[in-house]
Amino acid sequence: MRTATGLFAAMLALQPFSAQAQQAQPDIAALDPQIDGILTKWMASNHVPGLVFGVVRDGRLAYVKSKGVQDIEQKRPVTPDTLFRIASMTKAFTALSILKLRDEGRLGLDDPADRYVPELRGWTYPTSDSPRITIRDLLTHTAGFVTDDPWGDRQTPLSQTAFTTLLRAGVPFTRAPEQRHEYSNLGYAILGRVIANVTKAPYRNYVEQRLLTPLGMTASGFDVLAHPRDKRAIGYRWENEAWAQEPTMKDGAFNSMGGLEVSATDYAKWLGFLLSAWPARNDPETGPARRATVRRMAQGLNFAAVFHRYATGGDKQCPGTVSYGMGWRVIGDCDYGTVLAHGGGFPGYGSHVMVLPEFGVAFFALTNRTYSGPSQPVWDIAALLREKGVIAKRTEPVSQDLGSFYAAAQAVWAAGTVDPLQGRVSMNFPMDRTAANWAKVLAETKARSGPCEIGAPVQPDGAMSGMFTWPCANGKITGTLILAPTRPITLQSLKYVFEPKG
Repeated sequence: MRTATGLFAAMLALQPFSAQAQQAQPDIAALDPQIDGILTKWMASNHVPGLVFGVVRDGRLAYVKSKGVQDIEQKRPVTPDTLFRIASMTKAFTALSILKLRDEGRLGLDDPADRYVPELRGWTYPTSDSPRITIRDLLTHTAGFVTDDPWGDRQTPLSQTAFTTLLRAGVPFTRAPEQRHEYSNLGYAILGRVIANVTKAPYRNYVEQRLLTPLGMTASGFDVLAHPRDKRAIGYRWENEAWAQEPTMKDGAFNSMGGLEVSATDYAKWLGFLLSAWPARNDPETGPARRATVRRMAQGLNFAAVFHRYATGGDKQCPGTVSYGMGWRVIGDCDYGTVLAHGGGFPGYGSHVMVLPEFGVAFFALTNRTYSGPSQPVWDIAALLREKGVIAKRTEPVSQDLGSFYAAAQAVWAAGTVDPLQGRVSMNFPMDRTAANWAKVLAETKARSGPCEIGAPVQPDGAMSGMFTWPCANGKITGTLILAPTRPITLQSLKYVFEPKG
């Protein structure tokens, strides 16, 4: 437990961005019976003793639901302040710590890892042309290590001395580095050693002092045995049709891959801080890390794979892409856009988090049953809230330039010529289509569409491009406009596409 310092700055960081404030949306609490039903059904089918689920919006825990018990013996109910180990969701804290050290000029992401962990220098790589493992390779799980979820979890209490011995002996590779993404707890344990060696202090000190304390996460930390037992969710596994208590693993050398313990109340502060990094803007920096640094974690690698939602029913049918950023799985989703998600599996615990930067909202669930990852109910509840209009994508502002050129696009349609764009187009525009051909195509399109209502606002896709949809007598016009990277700003592309009814 720690005393909060810098909490005022953290509170500022969690305030919603006023220029992007979303319109009033239905209250989450109105859907409480349906949310409760989803969680109850999942807990029963997965034999989960206790769970806490939360929704973070506008920098705060907007909704929380606690269910079940935090220990079988005393049957103490789970509360928003119950402490759960979050396993691999710890990796996001480790990744941001590495990025903060980069910001401070104390390491580089493409530096060889053995520059900071000398025990790696004598390693035998699998091929003569293998590159030396870099900090970035460890962050993105591309160091060539084998997937080690069950083994790595049990290494949590390993002593620093024993970890040094392990590293000095070298480890076998499953392939040469930088060939493929393969999830590695060992890689993140090495990152913990990097942080410790660079800061000349235990890994946990940097995370607790530079991230948790500034955010006011005073109940959270790595020394779980120092946390009051009556505040902790005791971990269980389900076997032989009964719950069996898992041993509580103390803080050790693998803590940087999965050793953090948090409450829902505390974890919401972390998610509120992360969400405050979007959108990019000119506001003063107030959080424990720069907004651009937080956004950097969301840049996935090029080792992309097909992703299917962790959901049930029809909402599962949305193939997207997934790649690994830094401490996060980065998903491209058909409805949610960019999604940051991660699970946490640990002896005695299972957790899942889903962050939607384009919606300004995050969801998470923490449980106390071994590997009971609650990804399915988290994604199902997100789908429920989206379907009911409780969450919605933020509306991007229309830049002055885009608005001006959209008005010109409306004038072009009304006039039937490109004369309203005189002197405002880029050099390619008249080369791609002559003024005479523009007049011909506009006349033909208008004849097919019939009268159109052209007052709808443009939908921006950034400051310099957008699309619009106009209802017409015989169908609709779907249009796009793209400005050119010139000074003064000019128009490089304009399209009107007619779609007939039916």
